[in-house]
Amino acid sequence: MNLTTQGINVENWQFDNRWYRQLKGSYSEVAPSAVDNPRLVAYSSATATLLDLPKQADEDALCRYFSGQQALPGAQPLAQVYAGHQFGQYVPQLGDGRGLLLGQICTQQAQLWDLHLKGAGQTPYSRFGDGRAVLRSSIREFLASEALQALGIPTTRALCVIGSDTPVRRETMESAATLLRVAESHLRFGHFEYFFHRNEHEKLKALADYALEHHFAECTDSEAPYLDMFIQVVERTAQLIAQWQAVGFTHGVMNTDNMSLLGLTIDYGPYGFMDGYNAGYVPNHSDHGGRYSYAQQPSIGYWNLQCLALALSPLLTKAQSEQALARYEPALLGRYSQLMAAKFGLAEIQQNDGEMLNGLFTLMQAEGQDFTRTLRQLSQQRVDDARTPMEDDWVDRDGFRAWWQAYRQRRLAQGDSDHWQQHMLMTNPNYVLRNYLAQQVIEQAEQGDYSGIAQLQKVLHQPFAELAEFEQYAALPPDWSKQLEISCSS
Repeated sequence: MNLTTQGINVENWQFDNRWYRQLKGSYSEVAPSAVDNPRLVAYSSATATLLDLPKQADEDALCRYFSGQQALPGAQPLAQVYAGHQFGQYVPQLGDGRGLLLGQICTQQAQLWDLHLKGAGQTPYSRFGDGRAVLRSSIREFLASEALQALGIPTTRALCVIGSDTPVRRETMESAATLLRVAESHLRFGHFEYFFHRNEHEKLKALADYALEHHFAECTDSEAPYLDMFIQVVERTAQLIAQWQAVGFTHGVMNTDNMSLLGLTIDYGPYGFMDGYNAGYVPNHSDHGGRYSYAQQPSIGYWNLQCLALALSPLLTKAQSEQALARYEPALLGRYSQLMAAKFGLAEIQQNDGEMLNGLFTLMQAEGQDFTRTLRQLSQQRVDDARTPMEDDWVDRDGFRAWWQAYRQRRLAQGDSDHWQQHMLMTNPNYVLRNYLAQQVIEQAEQGDYSGIAQLQKVLHQPFAELAEFEQYAALPPDWSKQLEISCSS
């Protein structure tokens, strides 16, 4: 059998669990707690390929090993401890309260991947919780990681969701599920905060040295390796958030313990893709003050990096921290400008373009025009036409017509409209993971029908396509979807 094309079985994974276990006092060894009557709910063939597995799921093996019923050969499960700022308040001990790091595997391409089983039962860091994840949140994380990956946004991945008959109580009685999350690293800002605020600076340095060796190897030979690593963390974080903003994605809980050192989207909870444009959009119904609103994400990213800078202060001078943090705004604005230029069909953002683009967002905000659909429709308009059918969708037709004429002239001035229109169609998605779409397949899954997940997954893998058989997924959201509330309870 050709292992590269056919894949191997999970029992044949080669584990290499050395790094984190060297940091004594930074984890607890915990075995997964099994759920009852496991069954496969969802599977990602794309993630499977990364892990040398076949594209076709081995349901029996997945259910045995990722439901907690059987130990995976070579795995050495542990629950990590870390700290973090939650809604601006420092919490000295958090950690894996409902998930376990099963271990690290080394693929045939010599790539290391963390395997993290969410919903694996109680740990010493569960804080009065039951350590379980529910089916709905597991499906939401699975679909979100698939959607963002297809959009080109850095993210943790998910291999599978396993459902069960194990009951758990949240607002109501629900069923437990597990999700196998995959990432190059699960290192969070909060890991460094934990060691710093406990004055365990030797462990802080050991953790930073591991990150340098395995994730920022190009920095190891520089004159200031910790500075160069932190600069990369700053720039990756900035670019990630710029990409979120460009597609209307709002994370919902940007606590420092939910921030990846590698600039990955991690810990999908009450996230949301914005429907009607609203700069103050808050997907998390528990975020009453709007700390983690769409418009606040760039500033919160910087605030979180300041917390990380403090945690790294035993390794960096104040001047070095300031030097690195100063890279944040240029990196974010630079990436965001690139993305906006592509989304609006411009070769580059010029001095007066910001006012023009913001003019459209102001009109959209006033009427609640759909973020994704409006920009997709704009991608389909030819600027050599003085009038656009888009104006029929606006209450303030005169306002939109004035904006269209200014935009049209700007596009015509640069020429090559067909080229840039095609560029727009490959930048403005036709399909995104709207909350109501996720809700529909969750409700199906709760009744034992998982077909909707697979179909939605297929659509999300082709966000820029226009597929006649999936036209309904690009439609405006129904009125009932405005009543959906997403919480942190999972």
